[in-house]
Amino acid sequence: MTDNDRRIEAIRAWLAGPAGQSVVRFEPASADASFRRYFRIWRADGATRIVMDAPPEKEDTGPYCRVTRMLEACGVHVPTIEALDEQRGLLLLEDLGSMPLLSQLQADGASVDALYAEALDSLARIQLRGHAALGQLPRYDAAALAREMQLLPEWFCARHLRLELSAAEHELLQSSFAFLIREALAQPVVLVHRDYHSRNLMITPERSPGIIDFQDAVAGPLGYDLVSLLKDCYIAWPRVRVLAWLEQYRRQLLDAGFNAAADASGFVRGFDLIGVQRHIKVLGIFARLWYRDGKRGYLADLPRVLAYVREAAALYSELAPLQAWLEQRVVPALAGANERELRRSVA
Repeated sequence: MTDNDRRIEAIRAWLAGPAGQSVVRFEPASADASFRRYFRIWRADGATRIVMDAPPEKEDTGPYCRVTRMLEACGVHVPTIEALDEQRGLLLLEDLGSMPLLSQLQADGASVDALYAEALDSLARIQLRGHAALGQLPRYDAAALAREMQLLPEWFCARHLRLELSAAEHELLQSSFAFLIREALAQPVVLVHRDYHSRNLMITPERSPGIIDFQDAVAGPLGYDLVSLLKDCYIAWPRVRVLAWLEQYRRQLLDAGFNAAADASGFVRGFDLIGVQRHIKVLGIFARLWYRDGKRGYLADLPRVLAYVREAAALYSELAPLQAWLEQRVVPALAGANERELRRSVA
């Protein structure tokens, strides 16, 4: 019997015992980029629930439970925790269904504005009502921001692109990273979900969207979750449309008395520059998910993520050296890497 088999047996025993569930059907629901897994169960009464399996030697359920309470206090829709066994790393959760925002955005172009309005309204509740929780969250500080961007040279450049960076190139990257960190830390601090995007927002019959995968929340820059949503790594929109949604959101904050959003041009600048930081990190993470964890699916999203970095870097003179380096070194190398991966997948 494998460790996974033993784990599933333990889940079934927990459901039938302490969790008090009469289960007639049990199947995988999803997995994410961590060691967590999710199962959907059907009860005898026809209702469904989700089981989060977070092996305690690899995952800590404490942050998930704490952030659940924080987000519930903000008035947004997160899965209700119906049963919990912290020692075993098991949670029984409300089932928010199987329709992520991404699938609806791709299927129904006419409803895109309304769907984003709902997602932005929930984000506004988090950012406007989450201040009381900031002291309970890790700070998205300079060390964390820098650590994330170091994934780019290590995993995206060296491992995926097979680029040997010179000392001058390393210096250019570190200088660019330092600039992005200063800009990030100058932004107003809010409760940051960290992955507030179309795969983690679920279309629900009531109080849509339902919000998932928030356990890594931090106290950090105002623009971060806006970038996650509006410059989504899994779907892209023309910049003019993104800026229209961004302006609507800024006015929503202003109407609620959030005066830090008064400077329209500064709001866009902060959004763009924290976007560069996030997407530099994501390039590294998506490459690491393949080379370290064997999760290949994210490679297809690398060109979209790189396009976000190139677009934003081209708008700000402080990032002109980074933009030139991307065009000269990274863009051609990514084309070569894509060709190698295509040959590998066909072989």
